Amino acid sequence: MKSFQPPAWLANRHLQSVLPSLPFRRGAIERRAADVIAASRELVLDCGEGVRLMGRLAEPPAGRADPARRIAVLMHGWEGSADSLYLLSLAQLLFARGYTVLRLNFRDHGGTHALNRELFHSCRLPEVVGAVARIQALFPEHRLLLAGFSLGGNFCLRVGARARAAGIRIARIVAVCPVLDPATTLAALERGPAIYRRYFLLKWRRSLRLKQSAWPEHYEFGELIHDPSLTAMTERMVLKYTDYPDLAHYLRGYSITEGVLESLDAPAHLITSTDDPMILVRDLDRVARPGSLEVTVTQHGGHCGYMDAIGGPSWIDRMIVEEFDGA
Repeated sequence: MKSFQPPAWLANRHLQSVLPSLPFRRGAIERRAADVIAASRELVLDCGEGVRLMGRLAEPPAGRADPARRIAVLMHGWEGSADSLYLLSLAQLLFARGYTVLRLNFRDHGGTHALNRELFHSCRLPEVVGAVARIQALFPEHRLLLAGFSLGGNFCLRVGARARAAGIRIARIVAVCPVLDPATTLAALERGPAIYRRYFLLKWRRSLRLKQSAWPEHYEFGELIHDPSLTAMTERMVLKYTDYPDLAHYLRGYSITEGVLESLDAPAHLITSTDDPMILVRDLDRVARPGSLEVTVTQHGGHCGYMDAIGGPSWIDRMIVEEFDGA
């Protein structure tokens, strides 16, 4: 596909970043995605060591199934869910082409706070590797494809780097605006427009309240919920609820810079934009470039936007489908 070129009125990076998730779009997207929503059922995955993650699985009818037998596992961003609008939009496009589609919820996302006692954090890679391995075991004859947005893109690439050791065979990965260096992203959120910081504070606080309600004997978040700073909230969470000695070690724990992706051998495509207000493209200089990894940097797109119209599938939806069709 040619490079992303939005119409002038849609080119603003902040508009691109907020438009995909605006609530007024939900009705139209859910109507367009009615088939994949109706076909979806909850699937609880045993990820090993007592951890369970829940996804929404849609299998096409026999007459409409993709002859290549492909299953696409889609991963949302931080405080998103399997029902995030950008996942529903992509899921419908894939489902209409006969793909089996699994929209995965990370721990404590999508209303799954009661499934696991321990709190979500972004370094919980083994359970996501375990979820993907379980999906492969359930669909051994299918070609396995991963697509993720933001933190989900970061997880996809880290799963890819662990895939060989875990016995997972991945046909292709597409990571859209993945978190590269979490310390950079956290600083950008703190220093950038307040709308992003407030958005994540609101959603994280709501999630923590749900966790506390699900496990009242284990959690009383108190001051953590009321802290006005994402950095301070994250540091409190790290020190109290993880084994990391400080915030810096935790943030490095899910960075994909330096040599993290050297072991990535599944075909992977990292797509990001120079105008992303949260993921700074300069960090790409510190990302390992194995031969399996293709990197595309666009001029426009914002953070996981890539909208070239208000309605219909986005440019990134079509791009991912084209990538997967060729896998």
